[in-house]
Amino acid sequence: MNEVVVWYDGACPLCRREIGLMRRLDRRGALTFVDVAEPGAAEACPLNPAELLSRFHVREDGQILSGAAAFAAMWRAIPLLRPFGLMARNRHVLAVLEALYVRFLKVRPRLQRLFA
Repeated sequence: MNEVVVWYDGACPLCRREIGLMRRLDRRGALTFVDVAEPGAAEACPLNPAELLSRFHVREDGQILSGAAAFAAMWRAIPLLRPFGLMARNRHVLAVLEALYVRFLKVRPRLQRLFA
């Protein structure tokens, strides 16, 4: 299994909670987490920081994925969540997950305030 690099917004309380859960579930160390909000971290990222912060991004097998596809790649790296990640390889399942993710992005600012 290849390493999956996860870029996240460490300044976002909601993101920190999600990444905290993923760290606990990643017992094999298959995920590398990069906090884009850390000074200097953005320079090492393949995309501009604004783009990285606007959607969730990962690199799996050298390919950069965003949104629902990025979550699915992260799930595939964690044995407990792997079945969900594999289901998301189906384009119809991924399309539904992406539509849900886009809706989530619209309410994300309000959720961030709740978790602050």
